[in-house]
Amino acid sequence: MMATPVGAGLRSSAGRVAVESRGGLSPKGGGGRRLGELAFSPWLTPAAPLSARLREDRGKKTELDVLEIPSIPNPFPELCCSPFTSVLSASLLPKANPRIKQVIKIYSEDDSSRALEVPSDITARDLCQLLILKNHYVDDHSWTMFEHLTSLGLERIIEDHEMMIEIQSRWGIEEGNRFYFRKNYAKYEFFKNPETFFPEHLISFSNEINGAMSHTQILQMFLSSSTYPEIHSYLHAKEQGKKTWKRMYFLLRRSGLYFSTKGTSKEPRHLQLFSEFSSSDIYVSLTGKKISGVPVSYGFCFKPQKAGGARDLKQLYAESEQNRTCWVTAIRLLKYGMQLYQNYMHPYQGRSGCISLSTPVRSVSENSLVAMDFTGHKPRVIENPTEALSVAVEEGLAWRKKGCLRLGVHSSPSALQNVSSNIAIHSSQPWFHHKISRDEAHQLILRQGLADGVFLVRDSQSNPRTFVLSLSHGLKIKHFQIVPLEEEGKLFYTLDDGHTRFSDLIQLVEFYQLNKGILPCKLKHYCARIAF
Repeated sequence: MMATPVGAGLRSSAGRVAVESRGGLSPKGGGGRRLGELAFSPWLTPAAPLSARLREDRGKKTELDVLEIPSIPNPFPELCCSPFTSVLSASLLPKANPRIKQVIKIYSEDDSSRALEVPSDITARDLCQLLILKNHYVDDHSWTMFEHLTSLGLERIIEDHEMMIEIQSRWGIEEGNRFYFRKNYAKYEFFKNPETFFPEHLISFSNEINGAMSHTQILQMFLSSSTYPEIHSYLHAKEQGKKTWKRMYFLLRRSGLYFSTKGTSKEPRHLQLFSEFSSSDIYVSLTGKKISGVPVSYGFCFKPQKAGGARDLKQLYAESEQNRTCWVTAIRLLKYGMQLYQNYMHPYQGRSGCISLSTPVRSVSENSLVAMDFTGHKPRVIENPTEALSVAVEEGLAWRKKGCLRLGVHSSPSALQNVSSNIAIHSSQPWFHHKISRDEAHQLILRQGLADGVFLVRDSQSNPRTFVLSLSHGLKIKHFQIVPLEEEGKLFYTLDDGHTRFSDLIQLVEFYQLNKGILPCKLKHYCARIAF
């Protein structure tokens, strides 16, 4: 810091003397002094010789001048300083960086964690980009941050534009809340397939709208500020001041969530406000029927954003997963509106600077997987499904036989098949989950989003020799048994009683990624527990 070598102060152009303290000029609006007023250093007293000479020199006339003559800006503020101050004005000093680094802890699905030092204004999308880069993941726009309230058994999607440190600042020290980083394929699925998320029996429109509405028009209404669709159904809620749950008729409007005090009446005199959502967040319950007295499992609730808002929880339970998903999706759309659509359309528009980093992107189009034949001089696409299946079976058998021969096994085909089964080539695949129950498979798919085509393969608990394909479709999880068939000493796997056969589970999965077959939809996204 530079300082003037000698001098008791310089006269300004208005004929007044400015003596500043050692700290320099005061910031604007922060108790600063006008020209003509005296400022003493903490280690100088008014009786000092310098101050005495200045007072004698000024007199009463100078004080009148201060009242009569308006202040004139000094064109050379750097010259008006005491010998104890810097020659740099406050406006020239470097400002404090608003993006202070803070530490945040992120958990993955296997409960492994990683602590990161991030800017205080980092968004959820930027943090996802950072973790994708650090862990060398493929970015298919499905990575999502979750807020997990451990003590309450609640969880919610953190929207891409939300500030992570701001959310963390609302937590209590003793609550033990967590941030989770995992895939969620259904985060923006309602923009692609709105008919699945908004069934006709749960939605209605105002009297001004005549005729049928397409699902695209319904989404536009959610994003519009002038009109709105109305979500309505029966939900289970606690009566005020009571511990019992009551089935009541609820309506969702732009102004908030209401319930009817008289059946299904929508008259204003029968509607009471249950909760508004502008200052609350919507959470999904993970506890199911563990709460005593709840007749159904599909819970969600409103929690105020203020610290300590857990005391003001407003819990509701829907009668099906489809109903709960419809309510939660509609509330997200009404709460965030066009911001949610912008997050979906522009996934890399962040605010913290991470968007300049390039990440590997893989196409997840259904048409990106095709059967190819490389036996000729030029590769060709096999368009005939029957031919594609025949080639796949032949390739699988040949590859399986070669693998067994490399292990030094020289025996009958039956022995080859048995050895191959013991090798369990499918156990290394990310979509295969060894010895998990039906309920665990259900929860795993639910955590990664009920988008059509989300699947996993697991061991069957009822029959040790068989496997089960668990698949999400239409906001429901369905389970299909994979049965082993032995014919002429060869082992095959089938989903349709032997009409379509596969030499191993890998070929079965690859086939149904290309063809729907007997399934309600193609296999699109596999569930995997990904660790840091």
